[in-house]
Amino acid sequence: MIAPMPANRTVPLVHREGLGGPYFLLTFRHAETAREARPGQFVMIKAGVSAEPPLRRPFSILSVDPAQETFTLFVKAIGQGSRGLCAMAPGDVALCLGPLGHPFTPPSPGVEALLVAGGYGVAPFRFLGEELQRAGLPARLFYGGRTAADLPLLDRLRAEGLSVVPVTEDGSLGERGLVTTPLEAHLGAAAGPVRLYACGPDAMMRAVARLAASRDLPAEVSLDPWMGCGIGTCLGCVVRVQGEDEPRWKYRCACTEGPVFDAARVVWPGDDESRARRAAAGSPGGTR
Repeated sequence: MIAPMPANRTVPLVHREGLGGPYFLLTFRHAETAREARPGQFVMIKAGVSAEPPLRRPFSILSVDPAQETFTLFVKAIGQGSRGLCAMAPGDVALCLGPLGHPFTPPSPGVEALLVAGGYGVAPFRFLGEELQRAGLPARLFYGGRTAADLPLLDRLRAEGLSVVPVTEDGSLGERGLVTTPLEAHLGAAAGPVRLYACGPDAMMRAVARLAASRDLPAEVSLDPWMGCGIGTCLGCVVRVQGEDEPRWKYRCACTEGPVFDAARVVWPGDDESRARRAAAGSPGGTR
């Protein structure tokens, strides 16, 4: 199936909701994104129509409402681009290109989806969770952050029926420690097949990839390198990827060939080749 072309639009902000601290939910009207986006895809967007800031920034799509022709972003105001978006008022306009990127692969019937989110990496999992619930597929979200303040979507996700395991590094909410600890415990007790999905800090995603490889489980990660254009032109978002039949890794644009990748094909920092290649070659490090 040929993916639809992304649409470049001047879009109005329909609704703005503060979640406390730097976190906001921003809803924009963009018919093509609302109608065509899939979980794991993103938009390139910036506040206003002037030359400042010069570049749009990528944001995962939190949810869509095709009937209202809107989509919602979960934004943490930390840089010039995100602060500009969060300062918008309803009726203000933004420049938006979307939907963009390669989405998550849905699990097969009977396979439990384990979603692993670090901080605002939770954004694509509300969208994915909604689709899994509509399809009647089991899903569980492991939602981690440094403190309770970093899990502002917890109550909302639970209210929507998603099973959520909260984890904070300081123990202020849920389990204390790293989000991969309860994930590993769940994997050890799982009675049926599972598929892993991860989005968040690179160290967390690499840890999830290791857990998946050690148990020969399918896993996908949503990578978040710097992006300038979102359409594969600037080459600012290249990541190292290597299939099991490729003798050398190659650079791939995360914006067009990702942001979702098979975790086993990613060549993580410090590695010389992917786990898929090591496993195919029979290397002792293939499953570690």
